[in-house]
Amino acid sequence: MKTTYPVLSCAAAMAWEKGLLQGAEAREWTAMSRAGRLIGAALEEDWLEGGGPRPEGTILILAGKGHNAGDALIAAEELYRRYSGLRIEVVFVMGERALRPLVKRAWRDLQQAAGERVRAASIASGRPVAEWLEARLGGVFWDVCLDGILGMQFKPPLRAPVDAVLSWVNARARIGLRAAVDLPSGLGDVSAEEAFRADFTYMPGIAKLPAFGRDAGRWTGRLRYLDLDFFAGGEPASDRRLVGPGILGGLSALRDPLKHKKDYGHLFLIGGSRAMPGALLMSVMAAVRSGVGLVTAFVPESLVPAFAARVPEAMWVPWPETAQGGLAREGLNLFLDRRGEATALVMGPGMGTAEETQALSADIAGRAACPLLLDADALRGSVIDAAVSGRGGAPLVLTPHAGEFSRVAEKTFTEGGEALLMDYCREKRGVVVLKGPPFTRIADEASLWYGLTGGPVLARGGSGDVLSGLLGGLLAWETGSAVEVAARGVYWHGAAADCLARACGATAVSATRLVEFLPEALGKGPKTGTTPGRFPS
Repeated sequence: MKTTYPVLSCAAAMAWEKGLLQGAEAREWTAMSRAGRLIGAALEEDWLEGGGPRPEGTILILAGKGHNAGDALIAAEELYRRYSGLRIEVVFVMGERALRPLVKRAWRDLQQAAGERVRAASIASGRPVAEWLEARLGGVFWDVCLDGILGMQFKPPLRAPVDAVLSWVNARARIGLRAAVDLPSGLGDVSAEEAFRADFTYMPGIAKLPAFGRDAGRWTGRLRYLDLDFFAGGEPASDRRLVGPGILGGLSALRDPLKHKKDYGHLFLIGGSRAMPGALLMSVMAAVRSGVGLVTAFVPESLVPAFAARVPEAMWVPWPETAQGGLAREGLNLFLDRRGEATALVMGPGMGTAEETQALSADIAGRAACPLLLDADALRGSVIDAAVSGRGGAPLVLTPHAGEFSRVAEKTFTEGGEALLMDYCREKRGVVVLKGPPFTRIADEASLWYGLTGGPVLARGGSGDVLSGLLGGLLAWETGSAVEVAARGVYWHGAAADCLARACGATAVSATRLVEFLPEALGKGPKTGTTPGRFPS
């Protein structure tokens, strides 16, 4: 399984698909069928986050005339085969007569599968579109609305009746989940001012660059890539890539029975304070689940008894405290005397911003010869500069959110965008994990990768601390480039968040529960979800 996939412009994607499928109807139908089935399966999983299908659930398909409409119709058929109580409404926005041959085939298959549970209509001419939509669809709560109107060949402006359909559906409150096929209608290499407003966008085969634009998230929602083996025999050049499930690689495979715990690395973590005791604890909780062999945590001495009782697997080193409860400079030798044991170091969670502690952070960063991850309170210019000057060839990984990145780059991401991010990586000769929403960017001096897993469940205090511990553990024992290891941790962390949200929703959960779902994200442990064909009780 591939670990990453190229992200292409719509023009480049069309050229690649044309060369791959070569206009052969059988190949096009195979690709469409697989895309539709994968969209249906992925939509089912994401639907669980909002409670999943109801026994009499409703699906609204907005169908254009091209292959996106075929994907959407096949996705609806897939969902119906899993949940036979669903009712499906199809609106042919350009009229049923305009459907391309393969889309007509997909429509016939859906009719045959769902029978009386599916009905369809073309938008009537001679009547205002919004009025027609309201009369036919307005009295229904739609569990899912799936947009398959326009494809990647879209060029503005939006034309009637598509513009009116998008305005009507975007204004509707009575829709549970809004999903788009490939790209929300209205997005393209050049986008319209308005587009279909999706909660999820499912990208089969090729991920399109417009979905990753700076302001695209308000239309795309969360992005899901579905592999159709379009790059099995090679791929076009691209300086943007997205991370796929193959990045998890051997994390779930059998381990070598002859290896010792020291063969799996030794992670050091430094941080914590009396004012913010929980941040480093959450990092340690994640670190001990990362596969690393040994974990040593340096924390204010007053915190050690409670922390050691909570996570006995880690070794806890008491550090002298400042009067405010932070790490005092007099404890520096505790690290220096042991630094040769570390194969990676995480510093920053819960550390605080007191002047003495910040000076200590810079001292440590300049003397750590192992891979170093700086997070939270260690993301300061003086600390990063000390790390850069003292690194040698050891990797440096920074894990800021947008506000922290603006602080260290001295310019907001909104102002500078991805060019600013890449320039900063080249300047600091390191890896930056710029946390979302709606996705995470992982960049080094030469590459930019997108991590698509995770979602609103991560929008809570502590989720970043869990990520830093997980990434630090992987840096301590994994081989490969720092950007690849960082991408692996980002994907794993986000996949655990997806599992948590599908099991418990995104509201009444805590960040520490992410740690519990790390095994499930690797395909181990209990699975969330429902049995196909059955409804939640």
